[in-house]
Amino acid sequence: MGNQMDFGGPQAGRTADESGRAAMVDVAIIGAGPAGLTSAYLLTKAGFRVAVIEKDERYVGGISRTVEHEGYRFDIGGHRFFSKSQAVVDLWNEILPDDFIQRPRMSRIYYEGKFYSYPLRAFEALRNLGIWRSAACMASFARAKAFPRKSVKSFEDWTINQFGQKLFSIFFKTYTEKVWGMPCDEMSADWAAQRIKGLSLWGAVVDGLKRSLGLNKRPNDGMATKTLLESFRYPRLGPGMMWEAARDHVIASGRGQVLMGHALKQLSQGADGQWRVSAGHRGGETVIHAAHVISSAPMRELAGRIHPLPVSLPEAMELKYRDFLTVALKIRSDDLFPDNWIYIHDSKVQVGRIQNFRSWSPEMVPDSGVACVGLEYFCFEGDGLWSQSDEDLIALATREMEILGLVRADQVIGGSVVRQEKAYPVYDETYAAHVSAMRADLESRFPTLHMVGRNGMHRYNNQDHAMMTAMLTVENIKARARIYDIWRVNEDAEYHEAGDEGAQTSATPTPDQAAALASVRDVPQRLADDRQRAA
Repeated sequence: MGNQMDFGGPQAGRTADESGRAAMVDVAIIGAGPAGLTSAYLLTKAGFRVAVIEKDERYVGGISRTVEHEGYRFDIGGHRFFSKSQAVVDLWNEILPDDFIQRPRMSRIYYEGKFYSYPLRAFEALRNLGIWRSAACMASFARAKAFPRKSVKSFEDWTINQFGQKLFSIFFKTYTEKVWGMPCDEMSADWAAQRIKGLSLWGAVVDGLKRSLGLNKRPNDGMATKTLLESFRYPRLGPGMMWEAARDHVIASGRGQVLMGHALKQLSQGADGQWRVSAGHRGGETVIHAAHVISSAPMRELAGRIHPLPVSLPEAMELKYRDFLTVALKIRSDDLFPDNWIYIHDSKVQVGRIQNFRSWSPEMVPDSGVACVGLEYFCFEGDGLWSQSDEDLIALATREMEILGLVRADQVIGGSVVRQEKAYPVYDETYAAHVSAMRADLESRFPTLHMVGRNGMHRYNNQDHAMMTAMLTVENIKARARIYDIWRVNEDAEYHEAGDEGAQTSATPTPDQAAALASVRDVPQRLADDRQRAA
C-alpha cells in the first residue's frame, strides 16, 4: 500500500459546458494513445467525466494507430496483440469483441538476396553464406577465440569475441546501427550479453557435423531451445481499429470527450488543487479544468509546459528520443513475401525493416493484385532523412526495393509517408537519473498528476504494458490513494517471443502481478568511458 492521499472522486467538478468545449471534468488526459484511451475508457465506465486532448487531427492510437491512404491501411510499426496479463487480454476483448483474427507469425533476416531465420540459426547462416564466405567466417571465429579482445566494454567487443569479426559485420553491425543511430563500439557490452542469448557458433558447427553423419537429427542449429509464438491475434483492420473503438466507447458513454487537433500548451495547478489545462488548436485555445491529469506526453515536453517550470526541467531536457518514418509503397504484385516483416541487414540500403501489411491482415489491402509494404527508416527528427520531401522518400524506397531485388521500380504505383517522432525513448548513460529526478520532483509536488505509457514514463515498453500503467493509475484514482506503483510495470526482452497469453489471471492486477513484468527491456546504453565523455 502506498501513501494515502485524497485524490478526489467521480463528479469532482462540473460537466462540460453547453458549447461542447470541456470546461471542468474529473480527469484531463493528455494523449489518445493506448495509455490515454485505456485510462479514458475505464474512467468513464467508473462514472468519471474525462476530456482527452490529442494533437493529431485525424488518428487516435499514437504509435499504435493505423493510417489509411487511398483505401490501403498500414501500421506505424507492427503491433501484435499478445499479453501475459489476462486483465489486458480481457480489456482488448471487451473493447473489440468481434474483430480479432488469428494470424501466422513469420519474420526473417534479409542479406544479399537471401533469407535467414529470425532468430538467427547459426548453421543455416553458414550454409546460406556459401562455402568460401563460411570458411572466412569460421577463420574469423577461430581468430577471435584464439586472440579475444581482453577489454570487453562495447557491443562490438562482446559480439566479435563470440562470433568473430566477419559474422559480426554481416548479422549484427549494420542493422543495430541503423536502429539506434550510434556505432556499435559505443554501445554497452551488457546489452549484447542480454540480447544475444542461446546462439552458439561452435555448437552449430558440431551439431551440423553430427547431423551430416546421421548422428543427430534434432533441428537445433546452435540455438538453445525456445518456444516461439507461431501465431498472434490482430484486429482485422489494424491496431488503430482497437483505439478507434475505445474512443467511440468514451464518447458514447456521455461522460467523455476526445478533442482532436489539440496540443498541450500549458499545465498549471491552482491553490485549490484544481488543474488548468490549456490546449491549442486551429481555432484558438481550449481550457480544461480537472481534479486529475493523466499524461502520456513525452516527459521532456511535459516538463516544458508545466507552470511554473519544474526544478527538474534541466534533467528532463536531457532526455533523448529515436524517431522513424514509414514509407508505404503500393506494388503491382499478388504478393511479395509471406513474412509479417523482414529485417534488412544490408549496408547498401538505409531501410531497416520492411512490413508486409497483407500478411498482417488481408483486409488491410483492398486490391488482391496490389501489395502494400512499409519500409521503416530509423532516424532523428530534423536530420537529412527526416527532412526529405515525401516524393524524395518514396523515390528512395522504390530504389532500395529494386536494389534489394524485391521488386522492379515499374511495379510501384504509388506511396505515402508517415513520420513518427519520439518513437523510441533513448536509454543513455544518464537517462535513468534524469527520469528519477523528474519523477521525484513531480510526484512530491503534484500527487494528482500521473505519468503513464511509453513516452509518459520514458520507458521502452509495448502496447500492453502501456495499458497496464493506465489500468493501475485508474485504480489509484478510484481508490483516492497511490496504492499501486506503476513504475514497477515494464517488460522483459523475450516478452513477445515466448510464454503463454494471459498467464496472470486476476482481473484486477495486484502489485505482485505488476512486479512480474518488472525487468528492464533490452535496449543499448551508450558507454560512459573517457572516450565518450571527451566527445
